Amino acid sequence: MVLALAPHDALAALDFQVAMGADEAIAEAPLDRYALSAALAEQKAAAPEARASARPKAAPPPPPPPRADPIGDARALAEAAATLEALHAALETFEHCDLKRGARSLVFCDGRPQARVMIVGEAPGRDEDIQGRPFVGRAGQLLDRMLAAIGLAREAADAESAVYITNILPWRPPQNRDPEPEEIAMLKPFVERHVELVAPDLLVLMGNISCQALLGRRGITRLRGTWTEALGRPAMPMFHPAYLLRNPAAKREAWADLLALKARLGKGAGK
Repeated sequence: MVLALAPHDALAALDFQVAMGADEAIAEAPLDRYALSAALAEQKAAAPEARASARPKAAPPPPPPPRADPIGDARALAEAAATLEALHAALETFEHCDLKRGARSLVFCDGRPQARVMIVGEAPGRDEDIQGRPFVGRAGQLLDRMLAAIGLAREAADAESAVYITNILPWRPPQNRDPEPEEIAMLKPFVERHVELVAPDLLVLMGNISCQALLGRRGITRLRGTWTEALGRPAMPMFHPAYLLRNPAAKREAWADLLALKARLGKGAGK
């Protein structure tokens, strides 16, 4: 059964089609709606890849900075120093130790480099940081009296009676705290080269930090009073003068160690 539209209804339907965009009633070729749907699906699937390829490529990340090697740098600087002056200058250029930024002075040494005895302390204190010399505070004054008791002095004119003094650390730790293991490790190559350049007959290791750095051991109450070897040289661990100021009863053991040092010097030939 075919429904017939009234003329005015057919005209209204035609107007509606024109309003919706229809501009031809019958095309020249049949329209394949299935093919159109497949093409639209392919376009939608390809759209993200097209957008991605149209985006500018991100720049590659910068290469990571070279990894710091404080100990390796310290060893290279120390080995290149042929004189004490060059070693001092190398320490001044060493930038890995943060203690340098908070200290006033680089405390390098005191005494005569020709001395037979080289004393290795721990680290500068407040007075040492101000004056730029090791062992100048109360502990240093006690050290001078201890050395004088066996005929030694840092200012002695002859090498037989002189001493040479340095520390494991050349810069003062904040609030005089103990040095950190990392600080000791990175500065140890400078101490080793320092001893090589001075070439003393004997080493005196004053305090736990010196023993830890050059002997690999702590416990000064057990180590003191017994000759050992450090960096290929005879070494005597002794109480640090600052410890003796806090523990006067230990001065008896310190005196025994000084006598052992005096006896050892009397047996060997001079430099």
